[in-house]
Amino acid sequence: MDISIICPIYNGEKYIEALYTDIRKQKGVNISEIKFILTDSKDKSEEILEKLNVEYTKISINNFSHSLVREKAAFEAKGDIVVFITQDIKICDTNWLYELVSSIEDGKCDAAFSRQIAYDNHTIEKYTREINYSKESRIVSEKDIEKLGLMTFFFSDASSAILKKTFIKLNGYDGKNLPTNEDMYFAYKLIMNGYKINYAADSIIIHSHEFSLKEVYKRYKDIGTFFAANDYLNEYSANDRGIDVFIYILKRILQDKKYIYFKSIYEFFLQIYRYESWKNEMERKINESIIHIIIFAKKEC
Repeated sequence: MDISIICPIYNGEKYIEALYTDIRKQKGVNISEIKFILTDSKDKSEEILEKLNVEYTKISINNFSHSLVREKAAFEAKGDIVVFITQDIKICDTNWLYELVSSIEDGKCDAAFSRQIAYDNHTIEKYTREINYSKESRIVSEKDIEKLGLMTFFFSDASSAILKKTFIKLNGYDGKNLPTNEDMYFAYKLIMNGYKINYAADSIIIHSHEFSLKEVYKRYKDIGTFFAANDYLNEYSANDRGIDVFIYILKRILQDKKYIYFKSIYEFFLQIYRYESWKNEMERKINESIIHIIIFAKKEC
């Protein structure tokens, strides 16, 4: 099948050339196009794109939307399979793309996503990647909801593939401006409409972040906003999963003899805390107070 790769770019000068080179090295696949969408940047991203002589479109930062930008590019894509990636992934080998799309080409599913490994110096995300992105592939469908709960809709467009005709049939992201979790939004639509998603563990990328407390707060507040706007997802339990992740991270910290510092503890609580708490103004103020306390404690240390 022909493949269209879609990648938004913003201040991405340190990623673009290596990313493009790694994509061109992929074996066993037919890449019909690589579409970069450049949001107004203050670095040399555009110069690098021009030097590489690649296809790209420009949009203003005021018009950027994680969902709408991807949706438009996917609707206009030439390929049979649409692959979404982010600028900051590191592709591990020449089989990344083949392993990502092969289950779709074989008719086993209509969407797939890659395994993510964190950078060694991103301690907390290293541990969460280990438990969320296992070494074993799996294909999930609606019948797995009772067992997996919210994890049935786990999906990441840091590196994902979707059959284009299915994306169009389900109307993409329904024209919604989603600030985050657009991948989970579409995964829910896939599963509830009888389609299957493959977690392709042999399609490997390196991808993680080192967020500040402020960035962590904004990230999970945006996630809370997403769940509040799509409250039908709240019926699928994530509590047990959150506890499992918490216990796993503590165990790995002890194994690696890492110090538990304030930022890590706060990230733990943000990740297992019920997102709907953000809908309550009083609870929101309590959370803000906790942030101030932790920041103060971090400075004192």
